[in-house]
Amino acid sequence: MSELKNTPLAALHIEHGAKMVPFAGYNMPVQYTAGVLKEHLHTREHAGLFDVSHMGQVFLRGENAARALESLVPVDIVDLPEGMQRYALFTNPQGGILDDLMVARLSQDELYLVVNAACKEQDLAHMRAHLSGQCEIVEQFAERALLALQGPEAATVLARLNPEVAEMRFMQIKRVQLNGVECIVSRTGYTGEDGYEISVASGDVEALAKALIAEPEVALIGLGARDSLRLEAGLCLYGHDMDQTKTPVEANLLWAISKVRRAGGEREGGYAGAATIQAQMQQGVAQKRVGFQILDRMPVREGAEIVDQDGQVLGQVTSGGFAPSLASPIAMGYVDIAHAKEGTELFAKVRNKLVAMKVVKMPFVAQRYYRG
Repeated sequence: MSELKNTPLAALHIEHGAKMVPFAGYNMPVQYTAGVLKEHLHTREHAGLFDVSHMGQVFLRGENAARALESLVPVDIVDLPEGMQRYALFTNPQGGILDDLMVARLSQDELYLVVNAACKEQDLAHMRAHLSGQCEIVEQFAERALLALQGPEAATVLARLNPEVAEMRFMQIKRVQLNGVECIVSRTGYTGEDGYEISVASGDVEALAKALIAEPEVALIGLGARDSLRLEAGLCLYGHDMDQTKTPVEANLLWAISKVRRAGGEREGGYAGAATIQAQMQQGVAQKRVGFQILDRMPVREGAEIVDQDGQVLGQVTSGGFAPSLASPIAMGYVDIAHAKEGTELFAKVRNKLVAMKVVKMPFVAQRYYRG
């Protein structure tokens, strides 16, 4: 633990009884005294506050920043409106996913990026290798912290600190004053619920976090519930449900490739691996990510083989666990395309036992983003 980095809220987590675990090089709270199940349900019913300060925050500045970034992602950044955010993917020359990230346009000449904690150093090196000379790259890994306030009562809570946040819609972002300091607030999150992500100077985050958890609707929530919430929402975890060996088409993330960047679009291709990805869009793939309802009561975890009734291996589970909102186990994984149709019944091998499951549509729990 002594070699791990701490977020600016480490002392606050310990004060509130957090169980701390290593995650992406950081000492992070996996749960508090209430436990994962209650934290999960509290977020679904009220509002949960997550410390996600381990994530990487980067600013790209300059009149060519948007066009430059388009060389690294299959996403429309040039036409991203000011005050809006978009999900994006860094790809490699083989079309594999280097990382997934959020990109926002704060002003005409300033982009704001949030990248995954485990990938932030490689992402920064990737951007410096390809974008230097085209725009200014400013990393704020230590200087800025990040909070996520998620749940159906998140808007009510945050509006007490600044009423204008209640008017924001899903994927909007703006600079606003909260608790007397300037923050970058986006109406996004990683739970499938309505909510916000709040970027704030590291020196100001503890006071802001304390102000939020003082509200009766809010509870601190750890990584355990964050994982079960995102799984119910059908959201990928980098390094598990997608990685450098999986393309966006295989990962079932075709929606994340902007139409103008697809074959025939006005800015077709132009990013690493575009030829492979466009060929897959037109010709199909051998396997893809799907969701599973577990028909037995036994949880199915990452790494379990997916087989047919004859024991033929068809794929592998990449995420799985108990879904508190459904009171049953669920999973995601990759299977060959012939068995990826909704309703297909398959099995997972768990300790040499075959656990029955079937392919179902995701998300497992309906997403409740606020779109106005």
